[in-house]
Amino acid sequence: MAVSTARSSKTKSTPAYKCTECGWSTVKWVGRCGECQAWGSVVEANQVVAKTTASTTVAQPALSITEVDSTDASHRSSGVGEFDRVLGGGLVPGAVILLAGEPGVGKSTLLLDVAAKSAGTGIKVLYITGEESAAQVKRRAERINALHPQLHVTAETDLSIALGQIDAIEPQLLIVDSVQTLSSSEVEGSAGGVTQVKEVAASIINVAKKRAISTLLVGHVTKDGSIAGPRLLEHLVDVVCQFEGDRHSRLRLLRAVKNRYGSTDEVGCFDLNEDGIIGLEDPSSLFMTRTNQPVSGTCITVTIEGRRPLVAEVQALLAKTNNAQPRRTTSGLDSSRAAMLLAVLQARAKVDLSSVDCYLATVGGVRLTEPATDLTAALAITGSALNKALPRDLVAFGEVGLAGEVRPVPDIQRRIMEAHRLGFRQAIVPATGLPNSKVPEGFTIKEVQSVVEALAAAFPGIN
Repeated sequence: MAVSTARSSKTKSTPAYKCTECGWSTVKWVGRCGECQAWGSVVEANQVVAKTTASTTVAQPALSITEVDSTDASHRSSGVGEFDRVLGGGLVPGAVILLAGEPGVGKSTLLLDVAAKSAGTGIKVLYITGEESAAQVKRRAERINALHPQLHVTAETDLSIALGQIDAIEPQLLIVDSVQTLSSSEVEGSAGGVTQVKEVAASIINVAKKRAISTLLVGHVTKDGSIAGPRLLEHLVDVVCQFEGDRHSRLRLLRAVKNRYGSTDEVGCFDLNEDGIIGLEDPSSLFMTRTNQPVSGTCITVTIEGRRPLVAEVQALLAKTNNAQPRRTTSGLDSSRAAMLLAVLQARAKVDLSSVDCYLATVGGVRLTEPATDLTAALAITGSALNKALPRDLVAFGEVGLAGEVRPVPDIQRRIMEAHRLGFRQAIVPATGLPNSKVPEGFTIKEVQSVVEALAAAFPGIN
């Protein structure tokens, strides 16, 4: 009997499993994606095995890289200096920027300020909001003085209508707040779902690239701080920025974790207050207290955020306790490193801390995570234990090891120059053999190799 071969010539549809986060596929179900390592993202799907795509005639052959016009990728200022600093110089036509941050951190306020300042430079701006009404956006704009005729606002949640608004306004800067609130009737799923976010992002990016529109997308974050939605979203955009800050503090930090047009080392500092958001070219004043008399238990450090030196203050308070386990509380500092420093001071420098509660905190809500803060915290703790105040014009920085040694840290000269610029006149630093020619005139350097030497330099006459 003849067997028909017609079925074998057709394209076969085979059942498979696919990751909703990155698109990775497998022939059997697994609990964790083998590509992006996301849990519970692999679902069943019908994956069609298609024929190999044939080549087609191109309208324009590839150019030599020396003939490519790079002026299209040049930066233009947004009018907000700290925002431009993080982006590498400003907005690039056709670039798509994803701004993520926790609810209430000030993402919408920042972008509304960027929109108004950009409109002030003659750029036509379209602000699409899916979370608020146009009236609510205007009230915020009035509060932060962000009104401008070139700034257009529309409240839309339908992707097709939003794209129609782009056709009608023809903006040079597009802001979408947020990408999770828009949805398309062409695909299944609710707004914010993986399928919808992919469709919305792909459509907006396509329009931005074709029309050279600088685009800012607001993205929500999950409980663990990562950007909500498919991981593909971060790959599609050109720049990914994180907007960070403690809700109880005025300080906000903007960082770029991905930037195709510049460095990811820069950090933008902003002051969020009742009148809006203000870029801080010199934010050190937020991280220090100013008192008429020196106070024991305080020490100033110079930390590096990205490539920017910032002066911050560490405070320590010791209080006697009868508890068998004294309390160790930190705010703005790593608790593990603080516990290590207490052990080093107890064992290497013979500072008795066994019967006191220790409270360590930073001023202004800044978070200090780099090891260079170790020496600053050690001096603050010792000053509180001895009830002796450090000179007001002294800064200190250095990493402290378990053997009590003070290790070198990066950018020592840059830290010293920043301290000198702000009026400090002496510093306790790790011994690195810094040439005198690189030390500002009138500035005194005390190089130390151990925490014991640092305490002797900071508190003369200590036993």
